[in-house]
Amino acid sequence: MDKKNALRAGAVAAGTTLMMLLMSSPAFAALHRDDGDDPGSGLSVLDTLGLFVLAPIVLFAVIAGLVMVLDRSTDRPKKV
Repeated sequence: MDKKNALRAGAVAAGTTLMMLLMSSPAFAALHRDDGDDPGSGLSVLDTLGLFVLAPIVLFAVIAGLVMVLDRSTDRPKKV
């Protein structure tokens, strides 16, 4: 019974991996330029970190801070 479950899990993982690889094929479209393509300049490392790491963290902190500050519910039990 244990080998059957392991085989099933392996088949699901292999199938999922295969589907992800097949679906990601458009990611290689940058290798073939189309007419009218005019890509901009690339991002530097600092720009990339700021845009994809720091900005979401700051946005999360601002939203969490606003929720905590603006939460005025008084029905919370008191701590002992």
